[in-house]
Amino acid sequence: MRRRWNENRGQSFVEFAFIMPFLVFLVLGIVQFGRAWHNYLSITDAARVGAREAATHRTTACATASTKINSMGIIPAGSTIGCTLSGGAVTGQPVRVTITYSFSIGLPGFFGVPAFARDFTIQGIAQERLE
Repeated sequence: MRRRWNENRGQSFVEFAFIMPFLVFLVLGIVQFGRAWHNYLSITDAARVGAREAATHRTTACATASTKINSMGIIPAGSTIGCTLSGGAVTGQPVRVTITYSFSIGLPGFFGVPAFARDFTIQGIAQERLE
């Protein structure tokens, strides 16, 4: 009987059961951060391309920028595109393209741990001078 109490079978399983929730949260957090980073890079690139397109089409700068950005298909659904011309459509004046996206990071709740959700605003801004 004494030999049975001194055996260590099952110890590693119990230790793994204690650590598993933390590992799952860590992996899910890394995945959520990766999604947010991908969206940020897509939005920033799209804003740069839109600003460049607006700079080359002086008379229809903002409409051309929005059309180009939407035709690329890389910005997430629900993004808003903004365009401002400082000083009118005159050569050398800056055009600024802003893309804003609301991103939600969430982790599920289990084992008595409540769910976690937080909203972030991701914004990509690019500015070019009209040609």
